[in-house]
Amino acid sequence: MERSPSQLALTSARRPTIIDVARRAEVSKSVVSRVFSERGKVSAQTRQRVLDAAAELGYVVNAMARAMVAHRTYTLGVFVRDVATPFYGHLLSAMQERADTLGYRVVTATGSGRFAVEDELRALETLVMMRVEGLVIGSGLLPAAQILPFAERVPTVVAGRPETEENFTSVYCDEREGGAALADHLADLGHRYVAVITLRKSESLTLAPRTAAMVQELRRRGVEAVRVIGRGVDAADRWVDQILERPEVTAVMAPSDRYAVRLLEELQRRGVDVPARLSVTGYDGIGELATPLIGLTHWRQPIDAIGRSAVDALVALLDSGPPGRPKRHVLSGTLVLGRSTAPPCR
Repeated sequence: MERSPSQLALTSARRPTIIDVARRAEVSKSVVSRVFSERGKVSAQTRQRVLDAAAELGYVVNAMARAMVAHRTYTLGVFVRDVATPFYGHLLSAMQERADTLGYRVVTATGSGRFAVEDELRALETLVMMRVEGLVIGSGLLPAAQILPFAERVPTVVAGRPETEENFTSVYCDEREGGAALADHLADLGHRYVAVITLRKSESLTLAPRTAAMVQELRRRGVEAVRVIGRGVDAADRWVDQILERPEVTAVMAPSDRYAVRLLEELQRRGVDVPARLSVTGYDGIGELATPLIGLTHWRQPIDAIGRSAVDALVALLDSGPPGRPKRHVLSGTLVLGRSTAPPCR
């Protein structure tokens, strides 16, 4: 069928409407509405004709109108603890891209990394008040018991940390697998005294289990694990003080790449050679800290896959209808060998 001059000029004159699509596809407006709202029966042939007409005209579904017809907002609430850190920044980007692909809008709340639990709870409450259909929460601080009330109100997915609570779904990289793989690497190199910068669960629900896995695997391999209290990413001078008090220590395991880089900076300031005197490992393998210029040996988390899977899991919960079935989506990471580790010199 030939297109009239008025149809050919349509997109340059104004945005096409559902009526234009119906006219182009030679169907009623209600048929076009059923195709885009996915409500009611439409034959496969008619559906394809409507989609082809929309593509030819450059018609884009109005998200607000779509939501009104379907009695849904098609909006997801996403909270990440600190968008300035590589992990949370990349996680948020991956989730936004995936949500857009699936036709959902994202309303975001983020902290500065200095948020207290009460601040994070207020941010989540604000998201729920904005009528989001579900929540994705990326925080290593909020305990499961305080996320649960939100999960009872809207479908909720926890992204980036292991979670065993039965009332919400979680998507994460296996922290114990990563911690153990790094410990095995150092043990295989011949290190017998290894310092591990550890954190408590009250400080981080993600870093604590991975450092615990490091300690556990080192001891299983017959390596003495020397615990060094983390006390925040800016306490590198205190970590090094503790490490250098134990001259038998030949390697240090940091809970993240951020911690590892701060450690490398402080060791360089004191003239301690890496890896000749001390080998250093990190964890995450994300963003600029993963550059070969630094050359960290670390466990790389599949951050893009975590973000995409978190959104997919939330949309699956929305589509399944109440109550939905919570699931654990455990992803594997990769051991990346860099210049920061080597066999001990003595």
